[in-house]
Amino acid sequence: MARIAGVDLPQKKRIEYALTYIYGIGLTTSRKILDRTGIDYNTRVHELTDAQAATIRNDIQENVMVEGDLRKKVTLDIKALMDLGSYRGLRHRRGLPCRGQKTKTNARTRKGKRKTVGAA
Repeated sequence: MARIAGVDLPQKKRIEYALTYIYGIGLTTSRKILDRTGIDYNTRVHELTDAQAATIRNDIQENVMVEGDLRKKVTLDIKALMDLGSYRGLRHRRGLPCRGQKTKTNARTRKGKRKTVGAA
């Protein structure tokens, strides 16, 4: 089982798609990593040699922020927005959408279950 960045990659999948199981790596980043390491996109995870897995591991460690570090950075960035008192920070604090979506009828994911107001 190939374990990269603390994530067990699925054995039967092609490496370009298997790398996307790591938080912070999408398809484009996955392909860039494979280009830098010189590994074919069509290689299956179970076909990787230990040396190839090590080169992928090293490349990710040096060039890409993933998993815990990335989650921590995102959390700190949101906290900084809230501390600044910016519009986006206020929206985060209130649990409302931050990117301009309407909230009169939608935004149930952010707002939660409906609270009926004014119904007699």
